[in-house]
Amino acid sequence: MVIKGNARAGAKSLAAHVLRGDTNERVKVEEIRGVIAENVEGALREMEAVACCTNTRKPLYHASINTPVEERMTPEQRNRAIDRLEEELNLTGQPRVVVIHEKKGREHCHIIWSRTDLEKSIAIRMDHNFRKHELVARELEREFGHERVQGAHVERDGKPRPARTPGHDEMQQAARTGLKPKEAKEQITALWQATDSGQSFKAAIEEKGWVLARGDRRDFVAVDPQGGTHSLARRIDGAKAKDVRERMADLDASALPTVQEAKVIQAERQAERKPPEADLAKDEQRRRSAPVSDGLDWTDRGGMVAQQRSALNAVKANERAAADPRAGKTLKFSEDRKSSPKPVTKPERESGEKRLKFFEDKKPDKDIDRDR
Repeated sequence: MVIKGNARAGAKSLAAHVLRGDTNERVKVEEIRGVIAENVEGALREMEAVACCTNTRKPLYHASINTPVEERMTPEQRNRAIDRLEEELNLTGQPRVVVIHEKKGREHCHIIWSRTDLEKSIAIRMDHNFRKHELVARELEREFGHERVQGAHVERDGKPRPARTPGHDEMQQAARTGLKPKEAKEQITALWQATDSGQSFKAAIEEKGWVLARGDRRDFVAVDPQGGTHSLARRIDGAKAKDVRERMADLDASALPTVQEAKVIQAERQAERKPPEADLAKDEQRRRSAPVSDGLDWTDRGGMVAQQRSALNAVKANERAAADPRAGKTLKFSEDRKSSPKPVTKPERESGEKRLKFFEDKKPDKDIDRDR
């Protein structure tokens, strides 16, 4: 059993993540507790809103409980695992949301708690949360008869620390860039082993299209060609942060670009590799060939506002045609509309002035109050 979790913010993005149906075969909202809202996003927004009485920037705690396919938990075991983790994290009775995912036969569950203690108007502390995850996992493995998973914090029994697994942010980055953490580690490790100084490593990594940058929280960061960030200490097999500092001693870190600057460099390189003229020509051809059908103009001849107005008019026309077939009309667009009405000519104005003068000259009846 593997339990992961951390404090975080962002109710909207978290709700979108736990409700994703494109990456999971089954998504089930199992429980929403302690809030007025009846949907996941509303519940998480409510948890975030009540945290305004605290100073925390991360009012939510998101955890996941994962087991192998052959050790799938029963509903009773799942509830027991959630309650036990809640107790260990000191979140007993806090509002929570439970969502179950199933992918390729493997089931795992996401739990999101509110960290806000309304009685004290503070956020519940999450000290040593990784250690608590492993304590609960080892206890439940013995209770459920599951195979023991070696952790890095408890019950080491003299065994070496297991290799670090990619975090959630790293997996999301891999999905965006197409470069998996394992592949990035293999590439950077090969360059590290082929060089013997910071200058030579910098030259080798830039030759492969990467950019060496100075990190905000870490000493050195490599930015891949797609703009993903990688800590050198985590992407070099067999090297620690101390080893990286010693190798990079001949480099002036202040002369390196920041992470944001390195991302801009990679974006500019991508733009150079993919000329925009090809995309513009393709878009122009698509716009020209886009048909105007059913009274609906999806081209950009009138801009986005015109497209929205066109869509609204098409909906209204369809509703009128459904109610009365004789009311159906063909919509006209900017290039098909008739010219503006002709201005009023002088004889027409004169005739109008004469009619107005006729009414002004006519005396009112005695019974009519002129001031009324």
